[in-house]
Amino acid sequence: MNPIISVIMPCYNQAQYMPDALQSLIDQDYPHWECIMVNDGSPDNTEEIAQQWVAKDNRFRYFKKENSGVCDTRNYAAKEAIGEYIIPLDGDDKLGSHYFSEAIETFNKDPEIKLIYSDTVLFGDKNERIVNPPYAFEKMLTGNLIHNSAIFRKSDFIESGGYNPNMIYGIEDWEFYLSLLKPGYKVVKLNSFHYYYRIKAESRSVGVNAHKERNDAMLLQMFKNHVPLFLEYFNPVRDRINAETYKKELYWHYHTIDYRIGRMICAPFRLVKKAFRNFFSK
Repeated sequence: MNPIISVIMPCYNQAQYMPDALQSLIDQDYPHWECIMVNDGSPDNTEEIAQQWVAKDNRFRYFKKENSGVCDTRNYAAKEAIGEYIIPLDGDDKLGSHYFSEAIETFNKDPEIKLIYSDTVLFGDKNERIVNPPYAFEKMLTGNLIHNSAIFRKSDFIESGGYNPNMIYGIEDWEFYLSLLKPGYKVVKLNSFHYYYRIKAESRSVGVNAHKERNDAMLLQMFKNHVPLFLEYFNPVRDRINAETYKKELYWHYHTIDYRIGRMICAPFRLVKKAFRNFFSK
């Protein structure tokens, strides 16, 4: 069983890095893949680079459209995908050569698996290996545990609705995973460093305040997109009611006859225990 993996690559101002990303696909030891490059109205020489690789290998496919953002561009690429599985890959990142083969082997062993991801290697202006945390759905509500280049089924992607275009300033992958995954779904982290995330100087040049404002705006948007989900786990009104109910139950417990009689019966034992503690502490 050799299912096709469709790599969806939005391309915008990443032409100088694209050869590294595309070569990492050529280097895969699992040959059954396609790469759908979508030029999102990029002003650089993305088209020239893409056409060079299309000429090299017919597994590369190239499309061009007007600029509409990374979410819409990934959705566009996914619609063109013919593979059973999808993996997003940005034009400035790359993948380890055994990622596809290890992922397909894992999927084939357990059809209940919904998504596979791996550990991360930072490269470029910073070099570091990051062991990503194991998956837990509840933890996904307070932080993204899964990197951008996870592998999942196209059928599940379609059912989820894909990437939400209202996530215009980032964390669109985190928001997407909250649509794709449900409590109880099986997610596997491969204990290998298959995802290479490029760190660039320009990615750190954005003003701290502006970055924080945009991030806060996207966190709020993600909450709006998934209000029922977040309120199921974090509901301040429900928590307040539960707390008040607990206080009342505790109050009545302390004032029941059974509790008072129990306190009287146990009083001598508490005095003996206190005496022993004082004696041996000297």
